[in-house]
Amino acid sequence: MDKQPLENQTLYAELLEQLRAREALRTIGALEGSFVEKRVKNTYYLYFQYYAPGGTMRQLYVGKKTPDLDNLVETYRSERKIFAQEMHHIQRLCAQLRSGDALTTDHASARVINQMAESGVFRLGGILVGTHAYIVLGNVLGVCWEHAAIRTRDIDIATTQKELEEDVSLVIPQIDSDIPKALESLKMGFFPIPQLDHRQPSTSFMIRGKALRVDILTPQRKQQTNPVYIPRFKVAAQPLRFLDYLMEEKIQAAIVDGGGTLVNIPSPARYAIHKLIVSQERSIDAQVKKEKDLFQANQLISLLSEERPGDIRIAVESAIVRGQRWKKRVDAGLAELEKRYGLSVRGILSDR
Repeated sequence: MDKQPLENQTLYAELLEQLRAREALRTIGALEGSFVEKRVKNTYYLYFQYYAPGGTMRQLYVGKKTPDLDNLVETYRSERKIFAQEMHHIQRLCAQLRSGDALTTDHASARVINQMAESGVFRLGGILVGTHAYIVLGNVLGVCWEHAAIRTRDIDIATTQKELEEDVSLVIPQIDSDIPKALESLKMGFFPIPQLDHRQPSTSFMIRGKALRVDILTPQRKQQTNPVYIPRFKVAAQPLRFLDYLMEEKIQAAIVDGGGTLVNIPSPARYAIHKLIVSQERSIDAQVKKEKDLFQANQLISLLSEERPGDIRIAVESAIVRGQRWKKRVDAGLAELEKRYGLSVRGILSDR
């Protein structure tokens, strides 16, 4: 792998800072819509009109028209201008990154991920996992992955089964995010993929005749196998083993496309060790996925062993402390990396 130019790394850091600031300071100016007045007899009332996910126009009652509400409308208009200026700057940063060596997300996938963000999925604790997260990790770490390891059209969103994430700020009201309606609003033709058992709800969506797919995942509890309904996202998720380990350490990062999107992704070391673990679970008919798991783990561990060895050590310790089965999978994965790529982390893990 090659390092990205320092200029690219600086631009990415600025993009992430801008997206974080915009998210932290979300104001009325970030709302897409307009204020409308309604006259009832001789009195005027103010409503905020907007399109909800799915394309349905809605109107929220604001109140009886008063000088204070007139000031609110003016504030909205002025902040919309500021918001547009911020968006222009973010788009410019993304254009500069695309012209350099930054890793970019394909347009169709970026549209979907951005819609997830706008509908509140990541504010409510959702985490982007899978190869799309791996692409973003390249920019986080300032490297260029080999293209063979970043080809994907699957968008994997992981979420816990808890009703509300503990790290959601108390200043954000209890809200839900309707994933099916958010996908529908894109008008890309997404439909739910039926389960083999038609009594079970779908956990995946795709476009007929296209490779693009969205999967909703959640950590498996005990021996769960059936889909689990996630009320705050109005969708069911597929339980998966080992996903809890991956989700325990997340970071904020930026999708680089035409506009930039703030997402949650797993930490680099957790992502790498998780890939080692799941590679040992792949069946004989999933060798291509196993090869991809090991390749991505090798790329990350090679880099982190040089630049952040403590991260690898802590990630491994956090896995093996869960029991002998976890330790067995980690050891087997590390042995395969050494056999295939000559990568050894014995020096980092010398006292194990």
